[in-house]
Amino acid sequence: MKKQILLSASLFHALTDAATVITPMIFPILYNQRFLITNYAQIGLLSNLGLLLTFIVQFLVVRLSFRHEYRLLMLASGLGICVSMALVPFARSFWMLIVFFMMLRIFTSFYHPIVIAWVAKSRSGSGRELDDAMGIQSGSGNAGVILAYLTVGVMAQHWTWKTPLFAWSLFGLVLGLLGISAIRGVSSKSAERPSFGLVAWKKSLRAIKRYIPGFFFGGLGWSVTVYYAPSLLNHKYQIPIGQTGVYLALWVGLGTLTGYGYGAWSRRFGRKKVFISSLGGAMVCLLVIGLAPVKWVAVAGLIAYGGFLLMTYPSLHTFVGSTVPVKDQTQAYSWVSNIQLVSGAVVTLVSGFLSDALGINVPFIFCGILTLGVFLFYLPRGPEFFGGPGDGPGAPLPNGL
Repeated sequence: MKKQILLSASLFHALTDAATVITPMIFPILYNQRFLITNYAQIGLLSNLGLLLTFIVQFLVVRLSFRHEYRLLMLASGLGICVSMALVPFARSFWMLIVFFMMLRIFTSFYHPIVIAWVAKSRSGSGRELDDAMGIQSGSGNAGVILAYLTVGVMAQHWTWKTPLFAWSLFGLVLGLLGISAIRGVSSKSAERPSFGLVAWKKSLRAIKRYIPGFFFGGLGWSVTVYYAPSLLNHKYQIPIGQTGVYLALWVGLGTLTGYGYGAWSRRFGRKKVFISSLGGAMVCLLVIGLAPVKWVAVAGLIAYGGFLLMTYPSLHTFVGSTVPVKDQTQAYSWVSNIQLVSGAVVTLVSGFLSDALGINVPFIFCGILTLGVFLFYLPRGPEFFGGPGDGPGAPLPNGL
């Protein structure tokens, strides 16, 4: 059963994460054509509204998860993602684009708050098994993004910007059906049904509040790259959109390797060292991208950034799985995703105006400075702060937190 759940989670994570980058990859093309998108602030608005809508929907998804089997929810998610992508090419105005993009964001809201928690519940609360599972499901999401970046730019360059959206709608159906087949006969029903009142949500938030700065970084680190890196490479450095997709695939590719290897790295060096090193490396890379004097420096910084950024996600997921009681994990992982969404929404909106006013490279400098603050917050903390030995589910928070 554990293998079935992990396989299904990996397939749906690949589909969900791929869907979140496919349409933003099209934005630089629309900007160049002055069709639907005419300034960076519009990209910021699209990302902001999409992420905030996802924030709202995920609270509803958590409620639904205790009433319906996960396979039904994920079937609805997969079908909705594919239909939404197929509708985007029919947009005839910026406002129609917003509507179709909002639909897409609604259906990509299902995976992160419930399936990651399901993977955690199916494994032991801490230790090697949990580390490995989180690395695998995280790496699988990255694999979906790699495939998206490798194909979207090439198809758009050789045909039209609509082609990859239609192609991925069909391929997404295949991934979704395989994901449903993998958990056929596996029930997600739980005897325990947590309260969804304000007190329960506050309790789960308190259980993970020491990791909020990390979640904040996770949201801004991913969003600024997805929404602005394609424009940085294509507009500032004149890199063709197909080649831009290859560089972004390498960005995620290196992160996929580090994500899959998270379990081994954490056992060898400890969770704190892995997490702190990832934050520090990400901070340096963001500043390199933003301050790069030539394109090869920016590209090198971007690719290296993927290796550091995408190591932080299995780290954070493992911290939560190791310190939050099993019965509260669905709500806790919902908070994880929602905090990342809010930080991503705020940063991408601000970044749109910064790009129009100061240049498309400035959002990366801005995010590098924010990441420095997160790094300095975690640097003096002890190993027990990160769900290390002796800090199992339900343990008191250290340092009075």
